[in-house]
Amino acid sequence: MSNSSSMAQFLLLALADRRELQLLHFWLFLGISLAALLANGLILSAVACDHHLHTPMGFFLLNLSLTDLGCICTTVPKAMHNSLWDTTTISYMGCAAQLFFFLFFISSEYFLLTIMCYDCYVAICKPLHYGTLLGSRACAHMAAAAWATGFLTALLHTANTFSLPLCQGNALGQFFCEIPHILKLSCSHSGYLREIGLIGVSACLVFGCFIFIVFSYVQIFRAVLRIPSQQGRHKAFSTCLPHLTVVSLFVSTVMLSHLKPPSISSPSLDLALTVLYSVVPPALNPFIYSLRNQELKDALRKRMTGCFSGAIKCLFSGV
Repeated sequence: MSNSSSMAQFLLLALADRRELQLLHFWLFLGISLAALLANGLILSAVACDHHLHTPMGFFLLNLSLTDLGCICTTVPKAMHNSLWDTTTISYMGCAAQLFFFLFFISSEYFLLTIMCYDCYVAICKPLHYGTLLGSRACAHMAAAAWATGFLTALLHTANTFSLPLCQGNALGQFFCEIPHILKLSCSHSGYLREIGLIGVSACLVFGCFIFIVFSYVQIFRAVLRIPSQQGRHKAFSTCLPHLTVVSLFVSTVMLSHLKPPSISSPSLDLALTVLYSVVPPALNPFIYSLRNQELKDALRKRMTGCFSGAIKCLFSGV
């Protein structure tokens, strides 16, 4: 294939060669996706329906659940389809759409996590100004900025990547469409450098957010250590522990996947690390938050009890 206009499809990396392992991966991904859909769906309904969770953190958690659902629904269904039907193909437009939506959701998630860090900082370090700094309008503006920045990032990278002429075949060394693997197929030096420049700008933005998170947690830990009572320190630390865990999981898996030394790179390792950062965090995030947030646990318990009681009433009313 000489260029991208004549390329009808890409070949994705198969999760396994043996049919038994392909079916195993299908059931594994099905279980992960169902767990993520159920957990994030419960959080969305709990935050929307329980007035105790109509707080800035609850609002940002609702947005975070939406990005988690987006990440899972962008990559996992195609991987499940390919594993079940023993195929590796994805259409050109399907690949472009998958890349755009994955970048959109994962970029928005990172910016939302940065904003949630600011929420923790204000709650611990400036509690008297919490209502002023994090009013409903301010929260809406910050969430909108996170989504808009994620959208712009995804749009620029996707448009530039798929404007490149591709002449190195159509086999991608990954189970979903990623920029580095598409760039390897490019035969345009100037277009390649343009995308590298865009990645550099995005990396500076990501690094700036990371520095902000680190600086905020330094201030949070200093404020927590100044609290005289042990119970007060424990309560303050428990407030930001779920967010710290989610951020650490997100950043560490992304860094392992993209910043590992080339000397240890292999298709199987690359595949495992990509699954680790693209699938595992969105599935675990709702469980991490629900374990340490008592109000969220109470709301989820109430929602689940209501669903079960409603199902039992429907069952017995039909008898």
